[in-house]
Amino acid sequence: MGQERFVMKCGGSTLAALPDSFFDDLRGLQEDGYRPVIVHGGGPAISEMLGRLGIESEFVNGLRKTDEATLDVVEMVLAGRINKEIVRRIQSSGAKALGLSGTDGRLIQARPVANSDEIGFVGDVAGVNAEIIEGVMAMGYIPVIAPIGIDDGGQRYNINADTAAGAVASQLGVDRMIVVTDVPGILRTIDGKKRVLPSVTTAEIDEMIASGEIYGGMIPKVKSAVQCIQGRVREVVIIGGAEPGAFARAVREGGVGTRIVKS
Repeated sequence: MGQERFVMKCGGSTLAALPDSFFDDLRGLQEDGYRPVIVHGGGPAISEMLGRLGIESEFVNGLRKTDEATLDVVEMVLAGRINKEIVRRIQSSGAKALGLSGTDGRLIQARPVANSDEIGFVGDVAGVNAEIIEGVMAMGYIPVIAPIGIDDGGQRYNINADTAAGAVASQLGVDRMIVVTDVPGILRTIDGKKRVLPSVTTAEIDEMIASGEIYGGMIPKVKSAVQCIQGRVREVVIIGGAEPGAFARAVREGGVGTRIVKS
């Protein structure tokens, strides 16, 4: 096994709230020869900072409208505050981490999304410089990546964290991703009790959203997990980060949370 890699995606606010046990799990996995790569988001923290600075947040189909002023704040919050907070938490558990943004070493090459005229500097991933990630892992560090991209002209782009995580995993040749949230998985009511669905296809998810079985705040969480399934990524596991040991079990043997597979 030795070089078993996995890519984990987590929202910034979720990560900030995770207990020490989660980071102990991460350290244990690293000590056992696993090679984690973390890609994080930070939407709520960005909205909060924009509000404090008096910059209005506008969304088009769930994506943040991003001009240069907003981009400054996105980079400051994602690559500055949140990225370093995650690195500090990992290091305080005894593991080694290195924070990067997609602009560092042109780690995430970006191109404007199709509707950039109405949404501004929001990007799709055009390429991932996997060599940098490989090099950081080879030195024994956990790469922690903020999803900001850059194009050949040096223009920065705000990239959806799920899209970035899926692209990073695909470029590394990883076919399974772990999405850490604040819920233990996708819940389904069986015999009047809410239980975690062990596995589900993307088509079944669409049906469950249409029927109202997946509703409210769970819809964006599930949809964002599905967005990670691209390129070589065949499946995504959604787990809750607060349950002690759940994360390590999900990586080592599975059977935790909900497995989402391509239909």
